[in-house]
Amino acid sequence: MREHRSRPGVLLSSKCLRYTVAAVLSLAAAYPEERGASRFEQRIWKGDFVQTRPMGTAVRLLSWNIERGLRLAEIAATIEREAPGICLLQEVDVNAGRTGRRNIGEALARQLCYNYAAAAEFQELSQGKSGSPAFQGQAILTLFPLRSVRVIRFEHQSEFWRPRWYLPNWSLFQRRLGGRIAQVAELGDPAAPLVVYNVHLESRGSERLRLLQLEEVLADAARYPDTTPLVIAGDFNTASRALIGHIEEAGFKGAIESPAVTTKRGKILDWIFVRRLSFRNGTVHSDVRASDHYPLTVDLLLQPE
Repeated sequence: MREHRSRPGVLLSSKCLRYTVAAVLSLAAAYPEERGASRFEQRIWKGDFVQTRPMGTAVRLLSWNIERGLRLAEIAATIEREAPGICLLQEVDVNAGRTGRRNIGEALARQLCYNYAAAAEFQELSQGKSGSPAFQGQAILTLFPLRSVRVIRFEHQSEFWRPRWYLPNWSLFQRRLGGRIAQVAELGDPAAPLVVYNVHLESRGSERLRLLQLEEVLADAARYPDTTPLVIAGDFNTASRALIGHIEEAGFKGAIESPAVTTKRGKILDWIFVRRLSFRNGTVHSDVRASDHYPLTVDLLLQPE
Protein backbone atom coordinates (compact mmCIF):
# COMPACT_ATOMS: atom_id res chain seq x y z
CA MET A 1 0.00 0.00 0.00
CA ARG A 2 1.31 3.44 -0.88
CA GLU A 3 2.01 5.59 2.17
CA HIS A 4 2.00 9.37 2.68
CA ARG A 5 4.23 10.90 5.34
CA SER A 6 2.55 13.89 6.99
CA ARG A 7 5.40 14.60 9.40
CA PRO A 8 8.39 12.62 10.72
CA GLY A 9 7.24 9.47 12.48
CA VAL A 10 3.58 9.64 11.31
CA LEU A 11 2.31 7.55 8.38
CA LEU A 12 -1.04 7.94 6.67
CA SER A 13 -2.47 5.41 4.25
CA SER A 14 -4.05 6.60 1.01
CA LYS A 15 -7.44 5.58 2.39
CA CYS A 16 -6.91 7.56 5.60
CA LEU A 17 -5.69 10.53 3.62
CA ARG A 18 -8.82 10.49 1.44
CA TYR A 19 -11.05 10.41 4.52
CA THR A 20 -9.07 13.25 6.11
CA VAL A 21 -9.33 15.45 3.02
CA ALA A 22 -13.05 14.66 2.70
CA ALA A 23 -13.64 15.62 6.34
CA VAL A 24 -11.77 18.90 5.93
CA LEU A 25 -13.68 19.77 2.75
CA SER A 26 -16.95 18.92 4.49
CA LEU A 27 -16.14 21.31 7.33
CA ALA A 28 -15.19 24.00 4.83
CA ALA A 29 -18.56 23.63 3.11
CA ALA A 30 -20.40 23.78 6.42
CA TYR A 31 -18.56 26.91 7.61
CA PRO A 32 -17.58 29.00 4.57
CA GLU A 33 -15.49 32.09 5.30
CA GLU A 34 -17.83 34.38 3.41
CA ARG A 35 -21.06 33.34 5.10
CA GLY A 36 -20.75 35.48 8.23
CA ALA A 37 -20.35 38.90 6.63
CA SER A 38 -23.77 38.78 5.01
CA ARG A 39 -25.45 38.00 8.34
CA PHE A 40 -24.20 41.06 10.18
CA GLU A 41 -26.95 43.55 10.96
CA GLN A 42 -26.15 47.06 12.14
CA ARG A 43 -27.19 47.63 15.76
CA ILE A 44 -27.75 51.04 17.36
CA TRP A 45 -28.59 51.71 21.00
CA LYS A 46 -29.83 54.99 22.47
CA GLY A 47 -30.81 56.24 25.90
CA ASP A 48 -31.67 59.53 27.61
CA PHE A 49 -30.61 59.93 31.24
CA VAL A 50 -30.38 63.71 31.58
CA GLN A 51 -32.33 66.75 30.47
CA THR A 52 -30.31 68.37 27.70
CA ARG A 53 -28.93 71.87 27.99
CA PRO A 54 -27.62 74.56 25.61
CA MET A 55 -23.96 74.24 24.71
CA GLY A 56 -22.85 77.72 25.69
CA THR A 57 -19.56 79.12 24.44
CA ALA A 58 -17.12 76.40 25.59
CA VAL A 59 -17.43 72.62 25.76
CA ARG A 60 -14.96 70.01 26.95
CA LEU A 61 -14.67 67.02 24.61
CA LEU A 62 -13.13 63.70 25.62
CA SER A 63 -12.05 60.99 23.16
CA TRP A 64 -10.98 57.61 24.50
CA ASN A 65 -10.51 54.01 23.42
CA ILE A 66 -11.73 52.36 26.63
CA GLU A 67 -10.55 48.81 25.83
CA ARG A 68 -14.06 47.32 25.81
CA GLY A 69 -14.87 48.80 29.25
CA LEU A 70 -12.92 46.15 31.16
CA ARG A 71 -12.17 48.58 34.03
CA LEU A 72 -15.57 50.21 34.12
CA ALA A 73 -15.35 51.79 37.59
CA GLU A 74 -12.02 53.45 36.79
CA ILE A 75 -13.30 54.63 33.40
CA ALA A 76 -16.38 56.16 35.01
CA ALA A 77 -14.26 57.88 37.67
CA THR A 78 -12.00 59.39 35.00
CA ILE A 79 -14.91 60.73 32.95
CA GLU A 80 -16.53 62.14 36.08
CA ARG A 81 -13.27 63.88 37.04
CA GLU A 82 -12.78 65.46 33.61
CA ALA A 83 -16.49 66.43 33.34
CA PRO A 84 -16.72 66.57 29.52
CA GLY A 85 -19.86 67.74 27.80
CA ILE A 86 -19.15 65.29 24.95
CA CYS A 87 -17.51 61.85 25.14
CA LEU A 88 -16.42 59.95 22.02
CA LEU A 89 -15.63 56.38 23.08
CA GLN A 90 -14.15 53.55 21.05
CA GLU A 91 -14.05 49.80 21.78
CA VAL A 92 -17.30 49.79 23.72
CA ASP A 93 -18.81 46.40 24.56
CA VAL A 94 -22.47 45.41 24.49
CA ASN A 95 -23.50 42.07 26.05
CA ALA A 96 -19.97 40.61 25.96
CA GLY A 97 -18.96 37.95 28.44
CA ARG A 98 -15.63 39.66 29.15
CA THR A 99 -17.43 42.77 30.49
CA GLY A 100 -20.23 41.10 32.42
CA ARG A 101 -22.81 41.19 29.59
CA ARG A 102 -23.42 44.87 30.17
CA ASN A 103 -24.11 47.60 27.66
CA ILE A 104 -21.02 49.62 28.60
CA GLY A 105 -22.15 52.84 26.90
CA GLU A 106 -25.50 52.71 28.62
CA ALA A 107 -23.94 51.86 31.98
CA LEU A 108 -21.67 54.90 31.79
CA ALA A 109 -24.45 57.19 30.58
CA ARG A 110 -26.81 56.03 33.30
CA GLN A 111 -24.26 56.32 36.11
CA LEU A 112 -22.83 59.68 35.01
CA CYS A 113 -26.10 61.24 33.75
CA TYR A 114 -25.53 61.58 30.02
CA ASN A 115 -27.61 60.86 26.96
CA TYR A 116 -25.96 58.36 24.65
CA ALA A 117 -25.98 56.60 21.31
CA ALA A 118 -23.88 53.52 20.54
CA ALA A 119 -23.28 51.65 17.30
CA ALA A 120 -21.82 48.21 16.62
CA GLU A 121 -18.77 47.79 14.46
CA PHE A 122 -18.40 44.05 15.14
CA GLN A 123 -20.43 41.16 16.42
CA GLU A 124 -18.02 39.34 18.75
CA LEU A 125 -18.68 35.66 18.04
CA SER A 126 -16.74 34.32 21.02
CA GLN A 127 -18.36 36.70 23.54
CA GLY A 128 -22.08 36.11 23.07
CA LYS A 129 -24.49 33.32 23.94
CA SER A 130 -27.01 31.41 21.86
CA GLY A 131 -29.76 33.84 20.91
CA SER A 132 -27.97 36.69 22.71
CA PRO A 133 -25.14 38.09 20.54
CA ALA A 134 -22.34 40.31 21.79
CA PHE A 135 -21.01 43.42 20.07
CA GLN A 136 -18.18 45.93 20.15
CA GLY A 137 -18.41 49.42 18.75
CA GLN A 138 -18.43 53.12 19.50
CA ALA A 139 -20.50 55.35 21.75
CA ILE A 140 -21.20 59.06 22.04
CA LEU A 141 -22.20 60.41 25.45
CA THR A 142 -23.34 64.02 25.73
CA LEU A 143 -25.16 66.56 27.87
CA PHE A 144 -26.49 68.30 24.76
CA PRO A 145 -29.27 67.53 22.26
CA LEU A 146 -28.17 64.49 20.24
CA ARG A 147 -29.48 64.80 16.71
CA SER A 148 -29.16 62.91 13.44
CA VAL A 149 -27.00 60.07 14.75
CA ARG A 150 -25.80 57.82 11.93
CA VAL A 151 -23.08 55.34 11.02
CA ILE A 152 -20.56 55.26 8.19
CA ARG A 153 -19.62 51.61 7.67
CA PHE A 154 -16.42 51.84 5.71
CA GLU A 155 -16.45 50.43 2.21
CA HIS A 156 -12.79 49.53 2.61
CA GLN A 157 -12.21 46.86 5.28
CA SER A 158 -9.52 44.46 6.41
CA GLU A 159 -9.93 40.74 5.76
CA PHE A 160 -8.18 39.97 9.04
CA TRP A 161 -11.33 39.66 11.18
CA ARG A 162 -13.33 37.55 8.73
CA PRO A 163 -14.49 34.26 10.34
CA ARG A 164 -12.52 31.25 9.18
CA TRP A 165 -13.92 27.75 9.45
CA TYR A 166 -10.68 26.27 10.77
CA LEU A 167 -10.37 28.60 13.80
CA PRO A 168 -12.16 27.53 17.00
CA ASN A 169 -14.62 29.87 18.66
CA TRP A 170 -12.17 31.03 21.33
CA SER A 171 -11.76 34.61 22.52
CA LEU A 172 -8.06 34.36 21.62
CA PHE A 173 -8.92 34.46 17.89
CA GLN A 174 -11.48 37.32 18.13
CA ARG A 175 -13.78 35.85 15.48
CA ARG A 176 -16.04 38.65 14.27
CA LEU A 177 -18.68 39.76 11.83
CA GLY A 178 -18.90 43.33 10.59
CA GLY A 179 -16.22 45.96 10.08
CA ARG A 180 -14.86 49.33 11.14
CA ILE A 181 -17.11 52.37 11.32
CA ALA A 182 -17.32 56.07 12.00
CA GLN A 183 -20.18 57.25 14.17
CA VAL A 184 -21.56 60.68 13.27
CA ALA A 185 -23.78 62.98 15.32
CA GLU A 186 -25.08 66.51 15.09
CA LEU A 187 -25.21 68.15 18.51
CA GLY A 188 -26.93 71.23 19.86
CA ASP A 189 -28.90 73.75 17.83
CA PRO A 190 -30.33 72.10 14.69
CA ALA A 191 -29.91 75.36 12.80
CA ALA A 192 -26.19 75.55 13.67
CA PRO A 193 -25.04 72.12 14.89
CA LEU A 194 -21.66 70.94 16.05
CA VAL A 195 -20.87 67.81 14.00
CA VAL A 196 -18.70 65.12 15.59
CA TYR A 197 -17.15 62.05 13.97
CA ASN A 198 -16.22 59.24 16.35
CA VAL A 199 -13.77 57.11 14.35
CA HIS A 200 -11.94 53.83 14.77
CA LEU A 201 -9.65 53.11 11.85
CA GLU A 202 -8.36 49.61 11.18
CA SER A 203 -5.57 48.23 13.39
CA ARG A 204 -4.97 45.12 11.26
CA GLY A 205 -4.28 46.68 7.90
CA SER A 206 -1.98 48.91 5.90
CA GLU A 207 -1.57 52.67 6.04
CA ARG A 208 -3.21 52.68 2.61
CA LEU A 209 -6.32 51.03 4.06
CA ARG A 210 -6.51 53.54 6.91
CA LEU A 211 -6.12 56.38 4.44
CA LEU A 212 -9.01 55.03 2.35
CA GLN A 213 -11.19 54.80 5.48
CA LEU A 214 -10.25 58.34 6.45
CA GLU A 215 -11.12 59.56 2.97
CA GLU A 216 -14.64 58.22 3.47
CA VAL A 217 -14.93 60.32 6.64
CA LEU A 218 -13.58 63.43 4.93
CA ALA A 219 -15.92 62.95 1.96
CA ASP A 220 -18.86 62.83 4.34
CA ALA A 221 -17.63 65.91 6.23
CA ALA A 222 -17.32 67.81 2.94
CA ARG A 223 -21.10 67.63 2.54
CA TYR A 224 -21.57 70.15 5.36
CA PRO A 225 -21.40 73.90 4.70
CA ASP A 226 -17.93 75.33 5.09
CA THR A 227 -19.07 77.30 8.14
CA THR A 228 -20.11 74.18 10.11
CA PRO A 229 -17.90 73.42 13.13
CA LEU A 230 -16.57 69.85 12.87
CA VAL A 231 -14.64 67.43 15.08
CA ILE A 232 -12.99 64.21 13.90
CA ALA A 233 -11.61 62.24 16.83
CA GLY A 234 -10.88 58.72 17.93
CA ASP A 235 -8.45 55.87 17.55
CA PHE A 236 -6.74 56.31 14.16
CA ASN A 237 -4.30 53.45 14.77
CA THR A 238 -1.52 55.47 13.17
CA ALA A 239 1.00 58.24 13.54
CA SER A 240 1.49 58.40 9.77
CA ARG A 241 2.55 61.85 8.65
CA ALA A 242 0.88 61.24 5.28
CA LEU A 243 -2.47 60.47 6.90
CA ILE A 244 -2.26 63.40 9.31
CA GLY A 245 -1.27 65.68 6.44
CA HIS A 246 -4.31 64.51 4.50
CA ILE A 247 -6.59 65.67 7.32
CA GLU A 248 -4.80 69.00 7.56
CA GLU A 249 -5.20 69.53 3.81
CA ALA A 250 -8.96 69.22 4.34
CA GLY A 251 -8.84 72.22 6.68
CA PHE A 252 -8.57 70.47 10.06
CA LYS A 253 -6.16 71.28 12.87
CA GLY A 254 -4.81 68.92 15.49
CA ALA A 255 -6.11 69.82 18.94
CA ILE A 256 -3.19 68.12 20.68
CA GLU A 257 -0.56 70.66 19.71
CA SER A 258 2.43 68.32 19.57
CA PRO A 259 2.14 64.58 18.84
CA ALA A 260 2.10 62.70 22.12
CA VAL A 261 2.18 59.05 23.11
CA THR A 262 -1.43 57.89 23.61
CA THR A 263 -1.04 54.24 24.64
CA LYS A 264 0.67 52.25 27.38
CA ARG A 265 2.86 50.67 24.70
CA GLY A 266 4.34 54.02 23.80
CA LYS A 267 2.51 54.51 20.49
CA ILE A 268 0.83 57.58 18.98
CA LEU A 269 -2.54 56.30 17.78
CA ASP A 270 -5.27 58.65 19.03
CA TRP A 271 -6.08 62.13 17.73
CA ILE A 272 -8.55 65.01 17.90
CA PHE A 273 -8.93 67.28 14.86
CA VAL A 274 -11.18 70.32 14.54
CA ARG A 275 -12.37 72.62 11.77
CA ARG A 276 -14.05 76.01 12.18
CA LEU A 277 -13.40 75.83 15.92
CA SER A 278 -10.95 77.42 18.29
CA PHE A 279 -9.69 75.31 21.15
CA ARG A 280 -7.45 75.25 24.19
CA ASN A 281 -6.01 72.81 26.72
CA GLY A 282 -5.53 69.85 24.40
CA THR A 283 -4.27 67.15 26.75
CA VAL A 284 -3.28 63.48 26.75
CA HIS A 285 -3.94 62.08 30.24
CA SER A 286 -1.06 59.63 30.49
CA ASP A 287 -1.59 59.20 34.24
CA VAL A 288 -4.84 57.29 33.59
CA ARG A 289 -4.41 53.49 33.57
CA ALA A 290 -8.02 52.39 33.10
CA SER A 291 -7.40 51.30 29.48
CA ASP A 292 -4.51 50.44 27.19
CA HIS A 293 -5.12 53.87 25.61
CA TYR A 294 -5.01 57.22 27.39
CA PRO A 295 -7.98 59.61 27.28
CA LEU A 296 -7.62 62.84 25.30
CA THR A 297 -9.46 66.04 26.20
CA VAL A 298 -9.79 69.47 24.64
CA ASP A 299 -11.89 72.54 25.41
CA LEU A 300 -13.78 73.62 22.30
CA LEU A 301 -14.60 77.30 21.90
CA LEU A 302 -17.84 77.36 19.96
CA GLN A 303 -17.09 80.36 17.80
CA PRO A 304 -15.66 80.34 14.27
CA GLU A 305 -11.99 81.14 13.97
